[in-house]
Amino acid sequence: MKRHRDRQTVLLLAVNGLFVLAGALSGTFLNVYLWKSRQDYLMIAWFTMAQQIALGLTFWIAGKWVKQGNKMNALRLGIAVSGLFYLFVLGAGKNAIDYIWPLGLLLGLSLGLFWLAFNVVYFEITDAENRDWFNGWVGLLGSITGIVGPWASGLIITWLQGDRGYRLIFTISMVIFGCTAVLSFFLKKRPASGHYEWLEGIRRLRDKDGTWRSAIAGLAMQGIREGVFSFLIALLVYTATNQESRLGQFLLITSAVSLVSYWAAGKWLKPAYRSAGMIAGAVIMVLVVVPLLWDVNYMTLLVLGIGTSLFMPLFMLPAVSVSFDLMGTSRKNAEKKVELVVVREISLMTGRIAGLLIFIAVLSFRKDPWILTLLLLVLGASPIGTWLFLRKILNIRQTAA
Repeated sequence: MKRHRDRQTVLLLAVNGLFVLAGALSGTFLNVYLWKSRQDYLMIAWFTMAQQIALGLTFWIAGKWVKQGNKMNALRLGIAVSGLFYLFVLGAGKNAIDYIWPLGLLLGLSLGLFWLAFNVVYFEITDAENRDWFNGWVGLLGSITGIVGPWASGLIITWLQGDRGYRLIFTISMVIFGCTAVLSFFLKKRPASGHYEWLEGIRRLRDKDGTWRSAIAGLAMQGIREGVFSFLIALLVYTATNQESRLGQFLLITSAVSLVSYWAAGKWLKPAYRSAGMIAGAVIMVLVVVPLLWDVNYMTLLVLGIGTSLFMPLFMLPAVSVSFDLMGTSRKNAEKKVELVVVREISLMTGRIAGLLIFIAVLSFRKDPWILTLLLLVLGASPIGTWLFLRKILNIRQTAA
């Protein structure tokens, strides 16, 4: 059983790695592709908003299918829809900016289906003992794909001079999604498990001990930063350099740093040190934004990127592990794993949408460059709020360890 579980774990990591690689090749430059048609931060923010709305709704609605039906089919459909998304982008060409909401909703649907199924399967084949190890490998693979994907894409786009380069990398991503779908058929079919509870999130908010209430609030705080940073940093690098190759170089460097830091954190960040590591990572991720207050250029953005990549694992590994550990604290929770994965994602989505709404509201009135930096500083401090909400849970887990 142990060997079979390990084989399934490796297969799941491979599927994750290929899916992330396809996204890294095209996803990084997708916003730049849209930006080149219309230089509008608000347009990109609304595109991201559409993704998050579709992502959260897909998690909630598809949760019934994943729990009571075949979760592997949900994962495969998510991969297929991702390929379909890039097919539509290729077909729309420069007119893609006229379909921001449909394209954003389609991309959110694909991501929701894949990550819902992935997170449920991830919970089923890992436990508290090997979850940090698995998360470390996910981070490592993400870093490797982050090195190879954007760097190669930036070179291809620069070499082919624009639109032809974008069309090529979008096509390559479609092929990789196809290979990922084939590989997913080697994953073992997971059994269905009981009745799906549509309102589990509300029940968790009403729990008397408040543990899940704190976890939900912490995840929402984490999402505030993610919603804006997910697209704004790459755009700032591109606007500062006006070169796709420099953006690819930026992501190569930061992902190389992330590779080492995720490996180190996965190896040495034990449960007993999660709380201290988490607050240290959160504070330093705010401090590395400060140089942008003086000037937003390639070097100050590189300081931000390297600093974030170096210390993000200290924050992210405990943040990810704590919510999944809560799912395994009792048999009742384990039986509700699908609903709890949905609760986790909707909590993150709520935070991301809140961050995006703040960003959109502020830029609707003022679009000065220093406003962007101030927003990065304020929204970038939200992980400290995550630690404040999760520290009690982390301390309980530390005592147990």
